[in-house]
Amino acid sequence: MLCTATVRRQRWPLKAPFRISRGVKTAAETVIVQLRRGEACGRGEGTPYPRYGESCDGVIAELAPALAAFEAGAPDESLLADLPPGAARNAIDCALWDLEARESGRSVAQMTGLRRPVSVVCAVTISLDTPQVMAAAARASAAAPLIKIKLDAEDPAERLRAVAEAAPHARFIVDPNESWTRSILDQLRPLLASLPIALIEQPLPADQDGALEGFDPPAPVCADESLHTAADLPGLRGRYQAVNIKLDKAGGLSEAMATLRAARAMGFGVMTGCMVASSLAIAPALHIAGASDFVDLDGPWWLAGDWPAGVRLDGGVIHAPAVGFWGEPG
Repeated sequence: MLCTATVRRQRWPLKAPFRISRGVKTAAETVIVQLRRGEACGRGEGTPYPRYGESCDGVIAELAPALAAFEAGAPDESLLADLPPGAARNAIDCALWDLEARESGRSVAQMTGLRRPVSVVCAVTISLDTPQVMAAAARASAAAPLIKIKLDAEDPAERLRAVAEAAPHARFIVDPNESWTRSILDQLRPLLASLPIALIEQPLPADQDGALEGFDPPAPVCADESLHTAADLPGLRGRYQAVNIKLDKAGGLSEAMATLRAARAMGFGVMTGCMVASSLAIAPALHIAGASDFVDLDGPWWLAGDWPAGVRLDGGVIHAPAVGFWGEPG
C-alpha cells in the first residue's frame, strides 16, 4: 500500500499581540504533518516552543527520519521511538491517531475511552499589558466563567485588582509564566486569598520550584513548565497540587493520556492547556479536557483565521470541531 508523508510550516497571524512574561508574539508558527496510507489521511499539528529550544526548522528536521520510515512502511508504533517529548513527536503522534481513526472506522474517543466533550468551559486569556488595557480586555470577556490572567514581576497586584474589578463574576487562573519569586508569592498571598482564584500556575521558574515546599497556597498551585511527561510527576509532590498537561510538552496524545492517568493516581488536579495554535492542535487535546478539572484551550481564539470546521469559543465555552475534522471517520 502506498504511504506518503508531508510536513509543512504554517504561520497564523494573531488578531492582537499575545504577551507573557517572556515576550510577545504576533503570529503562531506551527508544523503540520500529514500521513497518507492508501485512501486514508491523518493530520497533526505541533507548535515549536522557544522556551524549550524548539523552532519550526528544528522540528521539521527532527521529523524527517520518522516520516521517511512511515513512507517505507515501518510499523506505526516504531515511528515515535527516537523522538523526545515535544512538538515534533506531538505532530506525528496526533497524525497517527487521526489516521487510525479513518482507517479503522472508530473514533479516537472509542479507541481511548476518553470522551470528547461537545462543549466545555474554557479559560479566556488576558494577555499581559498595562492594568488599564488588561481591565478593558477583562470587561470584554466578563461573561466568561473562567479567566486566565498573564502576569510578570512588575506590579502584579495592580494588574490583578484591575482584572478582578472588571470581571466581578469570573474565577481566575493566575499565570506568571515562571516570573515570580517566593518573596513575591508571599507578598501577594493575602490578595490572592481575597480573590476567586482557581489556580496559581507556575509562579516560580521550573528549576527553582523547590522553594514552593512549605508554602501554604490560598489556591492550588499548578505545574506547567515543571511538567512535561508522567516521569516528572513524582518530583512535583509537596510543591504543586495540580498539573497542566499540554500535548506539545508531553509529545502527543499518547503520552498526555499516560500523564493524565498517573496524575490522577497521585492525587493531582488536572488542567488541559495548549500553545497558541490552530484547531488542529486543540481537537486531540479535547480528549484530555473531558477528563480534566480545568480547560485552557483558547489558543485558536487568538488567531486572525483558523480552520473553517474547527473549534469555536463563545462566552468562555469551547465547542468541539465539526464531525470528521480530526480523530473520527468521515
